[in-house]
Amino acid sequence: MAKIRLLAVLRELLLRIPLVLKTVLLHVLRLSPVTGKQDLRTELTVAIIRSFLSFSMPVSKQQQRSTHDPGVRGPLWVSKVRFPRPEDDVRRAVFAAIDALKTGGETYDEPGVMPVEAEWTGYRSGVGRRTPLPDISEEEKYKRLLKESPADMTVIYFHGGAYYLMDPCTHRVTTSRISKLTGAPVLSVRYRLAPQNPFPAALVDALVAYLSVLHPPPGSLHAPVPASKVVFMGDSAGGNLCLVLLQTLLTLRRVAPTVRFHGRDVPVELPAGVSLFSPWCDMTRTMPSIVINAKYDYLDPPPCKLPLHHAHPEPAPPETLYHPWPFPDDHVWPCNPPRVDIYSNANAVMHPLVSPLAGSKDLWKNSPPIFITMGEEGLTDEGLLFARKVHQAGVPVIVEQFEGMPHCFGMIMVGSRAGRRCFEAWTGFSRDVVAGRIKKRSAKEEEAEPAASRIGKVTFIGYKLRWEKQIPLDEVHPFNDDKVEALMRQGKQWRVESEKALLSRWYASKKAKL
Repeated sequence: MAKIRLLAVLRELLLRIPLVLKTVLLHVLRLSPVTGKQDLRTELTVAIIRSFLSFSMPVSKQQQRSTHDPGVRGPLWVSKVRFPRPEDDVRRAVFAAIDALKTGGETYDEPGVMPVEAEWTGYRSGVGRRTPLPDISEEEKYKRLLKESPADMTVIYFHGGAYYLMDPCTHRVTTSRISKLTGAPVLSVRYRLAPQNPFPAALVDALVAYLSVLHPPPGSLHAPVPASKVVFMGDSAGGNLCLVLLQTLLTLRRVAPTVRFHGRDVPVELPAGVSLFSPWCDMTRTMPSIVINAKYDYLDPPPCKLPLHHAHPEPAPPETLYHPWPFPDDHVWPCNPPRVDIYSNANAVMHPLVSPLAGSKDLWKNSPPIFITMGEEGLTDEGLLFARKVHQAGVPVIVEQFEGMPHCFGMIMVGSRAGRRCFEAWTGFSRDVVAGRIKKRSAKEEEAEPAASRIGKVTFIGYKLRWEKQIPLDEVHPFNDDKVEALMRQGKQWRVESEKALLSRWYASKKAKL
């Protein structure tokens, strides 16, 4: 089986030789649109990944491939756990938070609460890259993991994958490296994927995982962890999940400050901080960088014209509807009844627990510190605008942006200088926030504490790390909050009208079959 997979990969790479040659030639001749911002390695990486991301494969097959477990080998410990199903109070708490933040008309599925699987991951020293895990119990693996993860903190990690792909097994290199750099055990959560399990199923699972870390259910391998020793970390859609879980906790502290969990009423507590890589903050995908930065990124813009944009400043013509992602039909997608987005109903894309960029900045008051690292990518604008919003709510926020780098670049180019630098900052914040070193301070205190001097600013890091400059978050983007909201509302309405047309055709088709 492994040999078959290897041959399939080699075949796909051979088919891309013309693409590689073209990319190299344009780069050498300095005719590439990314000249001066990406080196050859980065440009080739982006071009090859982009060529693999297509709409030619059904969603279920994509999911099957992206969640395939290749086994555990090399310098990492993995201990698999399954947290038991708690009371329905957990899902009701999520619904209460959703309803408290509604602005009107949003609809959503009401998923059940389920057992949640996860992987405790840690760095394993003194072994080769092909060394398998020893044949011991999950409990013994966890004990050995803890011996090599002595830091007094715990990371809860949520993987990316647009909410419909990937798994903890795909992110083991990332989570083991986080463990190595922080010295902490990392709980990587297997949340339910869309479109089979749309919003808010992943959020319910995330809350179950968090409460299970703080208040271990019977049979758990770990001891209780204080909330002040927990950091949420995630990439892309996992970054979104970190933020909406945090907003759920902030909202519940206002409307329902305790939750029934395995027979006890437990308080709703906040983690020490949140540390994110290329977070997805705007499900409407209407910020300018979605199109403007596409040349640096492997994530393409939506497969249809945006309604309002720098690139398309006028509203889309009435006949141009937002179309569902055009994957080949299978039993998973399109949904039944259909919707235009894989993750949520169209009328919910501006709910703050779907798009963290939406909603009032006051919702983020009293949030713990937040760190964001990103490239010059499609999601750049929404990340910067979200950071500005939270900063203006009084939250300590630190942002780093790397010139010319694509989405989650540090995870796909681990050994590059930019990749090493972003991982050091990403994990360094996590250590600092648990130690209490991330908080707003006076100018004099900032001079004595380098971490404090970055709060409330974005640090722009130039091509090949050749230069750096800091800009206050208040000055980071020309769009004001009203402009951002107008763009998002246009994107939402575009989806709502398209989903209505889609449902109308679906109901007409069903009626015709009767």
